[in-house]
Amino acid sequence: MEKIRAAILGSGNIGTDLLHKLKRSRSLVPTIMAGIIADSEGLARAKAEGLATTHEGIDGLLRQKDLFDIVFEATTAKAHVQHAPLLRAANKIAIDLTPAAVGPYVIPLVNLNEHVGEPNVNLVSCGGQATVPLIYALGEAGPVQYAEIVATIASKSAGPGTRQNIDEFTDTTARGLEKIGGAKRGKAIIVLNPAEPPILMRNTVYGVVEDADPEKLKKSIDEMIRRIKEYVAGYRLLAKPLIEDVPNGKSKKKVTLFVEVEGAGDYLPKYAGNLDIMTSAAVKVGEEIARHLIAGTWKKPSPHPSPSGRG
Repeated sequence: MEKIRAAILGSGNIGTDLLHKLKRSRSLVPTIMAGIIADSEGLARAKAEGLATTHEGIDGLLRQKDLFDIVFEATTAKAHVQHAPLLRAANKIAIDLTPAAVGPYVIPLVNLNEHVGEPNVNLVSCGGQATVPLIYALGEAGPVQYAEIVATIASKSAGPGTRQNIDEFTDTTARGLEKIGGAKRGKAIIVLNPAEPPILMRNTVYGVVEDADPEKLKKSIDEMIRRIKEYVAGYRLLAKPLIEDVPNGKSKKKVTLFVEVEGAGDYLPKYAGNLDIMTSAAVKVGEEIARHLIAGTWKKPSPHPSPSGRG
């Protein structure tokens, strides 16, 4: 079976977990990993798996641009803002796991088909991947007037990149609830819980839905959970959906959902479901892009002058 070649930019926890997931893919093959720390564990593992490696970051990656077609960006939002035009100039498709939001927001089960052909897509955030599909599911039963999510993650699963991007997380996730989930107004909160032993990622999701039938809401939620579990096995509801009438809200319903995400334990510990759902969603998006590239329905970006002359 034909496979599309993939690069991993970033040799930290997320990049290394991606490496393990990509090795199992039927349509993608990881060929190179780029980092900036020569003796990092991620680069050592990539080399042991037979990938080309470089510790010279984006410059080292672009010097070997013939080795890949797709790039998984697993660095930071600030770095991706600098990398995006260089990757575009090198004729590469970027799947951005940072909150940089250079390209359009993508939740694979909801709106990827709207962005076929884009040279750069953004995966919103871990909270967005865990909750936006549920808000979208509520919207299939009735207009969502308001959506609010509280994502609680183990402090140990929040590395330097996550901590540097807290503001981007809350803003990007809230916009994802609105632009992709369909809520008229969205709000997102993240909590880093220092408890020992570390907790699994948990998300509380609130939605106010107009003119919604409770049975239709439950059916839509159940169907979305089933589809998410196809690529995130540890994704589950902790309790049945709580559906209540809004006082003086006429036919409005308040829906409360409690969601837990347990990681697959590929490289990251199982409590790091917040990171696992990002790498799982990234592979899902990458495989869809690969399917389109093979079918000729997603063209790689046209060659474009590099903004700095690199690559």
